[in-house]
Amino acid sequence: MAHAIPDIALNDSNAIPQLGFGVFQIDPKDTVAAVRKALEVGYRHVDTAEMYGNEAEVGQAVRESGLGRDEVFVTSKLNNGFHRPDDAREAFESTLAALKMDHVDLFLIHWPLPTRYDGDFVSTWKVLEGFQRDGRARSIGVSNFQVPHLERLAAEAEVPPAVNQVEVHPYFGNEEVRAYGAAHGIPTEAWSPIAQGKVLTDPTVVDIAEQVGRTPAQVVLRWHVQRGDIVFPKSTTPQRIEENFRIFDFELDDAAMERITGLDRGAAGRQGPNPDTFDYLPA
Repeated sequence: MAHAIPDIALNDSNAIPQLGFGVFQIDPKDTVAAVRKALEVGYRHVDTAEMYGNEAEVGQAVRESGLGRDEVFVTSKLNNGFHRPDDAREAFESTLAALKMDHVDLFLIHWPLPTRYDGDFVSTWKVLEGFQRDGRARSIGVSNFQVPHLERLAAEAEVPPAVNQVEVHPYFGNEEVRAYGAAHGIPTEAWSPIAQGKVLTDPTVVDIAEQVGRTPAQVVLRWHVQRGDIVFPKSTTPQRIEENFRIFDFELDDAAMERITGLDRGAAGRQGPNPDTFDYLPA
């Protein structure tokens, strides 16, 4: 099962495995088993968040895996309800306590929330800079930041984000954000990489999968990898966890890559909320 997972170099001299395992919408009661299976298969990167409610189970799975802490790259993200600096510090302490770890490898602002907190995500970002300085977050980054949000950080903050985690899949390439990241040394992490499963029945994807003898999911994940995206598919099904891992022993040719890229529907292909207007705060 073992295949070499490439590392993506970050702008802070750290590196992140290009393939990870996501736990969004995995029930806490199912999280330990899913993450343990992923680690057994060979994943070494797990992506969670305060708002997912399963940080504790991720930490438990890592401890039970038998792997050393530095063998697993762990990401979490700030709860939308805790952007004010003192709240963000408290929330981060809660993340470390839930994981039972003394550091995370990557900590992100989950959403910019430009219509909340007087539009001030910069003071929140400066708190994350402190987490990096004291070593409790090896790298810091953002999620769902649009180009104007990134430009504001570049103008007002000291440390650039190490990554930007945004919605990207064949129906929504999010090319403006990806291009900004590429030009400024901010790798793109693609959430919803298979459009919540919607692209798996697309005739183009199915045709390419048949041609290369792979599943549609493997084809789409391979498309991401060849474009340089960092991906972290999620599943609780052992067979799919293994299937999603087997994407480094084949390649798509240029024609197949172009066909998949051509499925982009622009803003109409977006499956999740628009970061410019998303303002959800947990109850």
